[in-house]
Amino acid sequence: MAELDWDALSQFVDGMWDDSALPDLYRFIEIPALSPAFDADWNANGHLDATIDLFTSWLATVPLEGLSVNVHQLAGLTPLILCKVEGTAPGEVLFYSHLDKQPEFTGWSEGKGPWKPVREGDWLFGRGSVDDGYGGYAGIISVLALQQQGIPHPTCRFIIETCEESGSPDLPAYLAECKDDLGTPDLVIVLDSGMGDYERLWITESLRGLIGGTLSVAVSAEGVHSGMASGVMPSSFRIARQLLSRLEDEDTGALRPDWLHIDISDELRVDSKRICDVLGQALIDDFPFLEGVEAQSTDLVEALLAQNWRPTLSITGAGGMPALEQAGNVLRTHTDLKVSVRIPPGIESELAATRLKRLLEADPPHGAHVSMTLDTAANGFAAPPIPAAVDAALDAASQRFFGNGSMPFYEGGTIPFMSMMQESYPDARYLVTGAAGPGNNAHGPDEKLHVPTAKAVTKCVSAALAAMCD
Repeated sequence: MAELDWDALSQFVDGMWDDSALPDLYRFIEIPALSPAFDADWNANGHLDATIDLFTSWLATVPLEGLSVNVHQLAGLTPLILCKVEGTAPGEVLFYSHLDKQPEFTGWSEGKGPWKPVREGDWLFGRGSVDDGYGGYAGIISVLALQQQGIPHPTCRFIIETCEESGSPDLPAYLAECKDDLGTPDLVIVLDSGMGDYERLWITESLRGLIGGTLSVAVSAEGVHSGMASGVMPSSFRIARQLLSRLEDEDTGALRPDWLHIDISDELRVDSKRICDVLGQALIDDFPFLEGVEAQSTDLVEALLAQNWRPTLSITGAGGMPALEQAGNVLRTHTDLKVSVRIPPGIESELAATRLKRLLEADPPHGAHVSMTLDTAANGFAAPPIPAAVDAALDAASQRFFGNGSMPFYEGGTIPFMSMMQESYPDARYLVTGAAGPGNNAHGPDEKLHVPTAKAVTKCVSAALAAMCD
């Protein structure tokens, strides 16, 4: 069996990124391919289709032996790409990535914008660069790099969806529709996760789940002069605050219901301490705090656990409130709040969502009209151990291409696909990693991909694929 030439691998991957993938990724950034949750007219606008066309056109230029490409679109659902590269050795791998994007957001630096690719040194700015436009290119190149050296590789399939940022509501239908085509993966590879730093490969061992919806509190049929009505009519905003206090301790940020928490094991605390020993104070300081603002906990281990293994509440949007320049002295009719609750791995999201709805709607103060309209329920993910040979190869590749051995990582975000795959393929193992290190700002202004990291991650994935066939 041929032995992997690390230097040749590195040179080939760098060249493929520089000459082929990056120019295509620039074009991808230019497409305003908002996920359906943020673009009700996504089908008519055609931007998701444009990303499909762009990526499949790029695939046609890649000299991958045994490659087949199919585009699927069920009636009324977003499109999806399914690729297959025939293996030259036993084993099956399923790669996952997505092409849809978060909204533009405000606050981009001068000269930059969501649909404007800008290269500054090692960084490529633009919406979808790191989340998750680069992922499909990285996966394809990782297989091609092995073929260039005649290194055996397993059969590799790629599922590339276009509704991940909406919670992947269309994906279950495609998993059922394409079940026979997807095979039975031994290893699932996802490159849509984060990193603790850019100095090593970080392998994600957990992801939180997500419950989302809109809390609506209505008190009147029309707006009333606040000088006349306040003190008699209750404030919808105050009632919303009262309801949220059932869920969250406003003094600490801790969520109150026991059914949203899991037990934190001693083993988990030990692993968390190991991560904190590497990241140090950067675990907190890498966030863009304003001067004088303090973290919720200055204990690094507790901060890491709160970020990844405990439930949290975020209010991500509001309705029923006029813009400041249009805000008169009126007691508003209603307050709508976009509620996002991250839940630890092991909490069943549908059950928790039902209990959350019941908690917020029960016995509303002053008889206000209260509704909690749920729109998202996604389970978290806890990874089973990676096969020993693959784990060793990843550690060696991390040493080679990053300069340090690999590390476990916890991710506070959510990838709904992961729990779906665990339910569909309970015996599969998972390699979840990514290039989204500190400062990447996915979902926000100045989203950016660290190009050297994208290349290094690609090389590490090649090493993992080769190790499956040793």
